[in-house]
Amino acid sequence: MNDDDYSATELGSHWFEGPRPDPTPDRVEGEVLRFGPGVTAAAARRAENTPTAAQIWHGTLPGAPPPRGPRTRRPLRYVPAAAILLAVLAFLAWREYGPRVAVRSVTVTAPGGPLGCDGTANVLGVVRTDGRPGTLTYHWERSDGTHSAPLRETLPRDRKEARLHLLWTFQGQGTHHAVARLVITSPSTHTAETTFTYHCG
Repeated sequence: MNDDDYSATELGSHWFEGPRPDPTPDRVEGEVLRFGPGVTAAAARRAENTPTAAQIWHGTLPGAPPPRGPRTRRPLRYVPAAAILLAVLAFLAWREYGPRVAVRSVTVTAPGGPLGCDGTANVLGVVRTDGRPGTLTYHWERSDGTHSAPLRETLPRDRKEARLHLLWTFQGQGTHHAVARLVITSPSTHTAETTFTYHCG
């Protein structure tokens, strides 16, 4: 080659030697390890079986049973409490709106001894009940043929006795054998009476 054929920008292949190819080994022993991007199939399988942080956090590990949903409360655990509440409400409703007052007995008493001139007799009627609330309707009848207008006595709960008074005034001379009668008309009919004597002169 002469200088006229030489160029600084063109180098012939005869100026340098390329890399020599690696000799092919006769045999390969052991495992082939590769470095760089990509993994072997065995490493990929191991990566698939390794739980991720997200799986551990959410409890979705492979092979683990699915997470339980929120525990539903058993409705039967409230049945006894509901039954007790209903029983209490039924009892209160029965006390308030159930059967009304019932009369057990009626007695009438007059002052002892004869009544003097122009005296007033205080006749007492006692009505015993069962203690339930309600209203008694009654009137008084007198032996002179007169009677009172219908009267009412309201009883609160747990009051088991009603005391009803009749004031009967007498005037004039003479002797009178008086009879006072108490008539209960509601809630049931009951009658009781007493006698006393008026004497003047």
